[in-house]
Amino acid sequence: MAESLIYGRFLRPCKVVTPSKPQIRRPRRPIVFFSDAHLGLGSREEDRAKEDRVVRFLQRIGRRAEHVFIVGDLFDYWFEYRSVVPKGHVRVLGALAALRDKGVGITYVVGNHDFWMRDYFEQEFGIEVCPDPIERDLYGKHFLIHHGDGLLRNDTGYRILKAVLRNKVNVFLFSLLHPDLTGWLARWSSKTSRQHTGKKVYEGNDMVEFARQRIRNGVDVVVMGHNHQSHFERYEHGTYVNLGDWIDECTYAVFDGQRISLRRFRD
Repeated sequence: MAESLIYGRFLRPCKVVTPSKPQIRRPRRPIVFFSDAHLGLGSREEDRAKEDRVVRFLQRIGRRAEHVFIVGDLFDYWFEYRSVVPKGHVRVLGALAALRDKGVGITYVVGNHDFWMRDYFEQEFGIEVCPDPIERDLYGKHFLIHHGDGLLRNDTGYRILKAVLRNKVNVFLFSLLHPDLTGWLARWSSKTSRQHTGKKVYEGNDMVEFARQRIRNGVDVVVMGHNHQSHFERYEHGTYVNLGDWIDECTYAVFDGQRISLRRFRD
């Protein structure tokens, strides 16, 4: 009797356990930030050379990037009518469309030279347009992405101008003008704004202090542009990056999922 019990126990069917497949962790694709190309600024030859440079940059990062953040002022001015957009720079627009066709996400954070963006980028390319600064969690890090305009404590005049330019009634009235006239006014306004802001000192005061304060409040990375001066600073537990520009510096930032770095594009 004892033997049969033992024998029966050995004959009891066993549960077959299939070994689980090891989880393969895919490498994180980089997230890219750039700003202040100001396409349309300068002579025709200078602007064409700059546009070609930006196109080559977009083609290169498109091979690996997960997402691209344009942190304002891709164009020196931008005003959309219901059925008309500014002339030129089709190569850059084509490069952006190619990125989206490859599945690369693109977010455009509006700067002080492109207040008048409507739905063209969203409908034509599937590009997210954000009229105000944004906060995003990227690979577990909390980012504040801000063009950088309007942060000077004593720049009350600019804040008033910004409110006037973004007013829906004023935008509608402006749109009643012929595109050639609005283009001339926008270029004049752009030049005046550049002469005004070019005389101000940003780094080391209000923009840096703003970034440090947000880091103290829990932001991991602050990314800004606007003043055309690249800047990289580690502060306490966070990092502040100013993206510089594509007029002189050709700088951009890359976040690999752990660290953000400031780089210079070279052909």
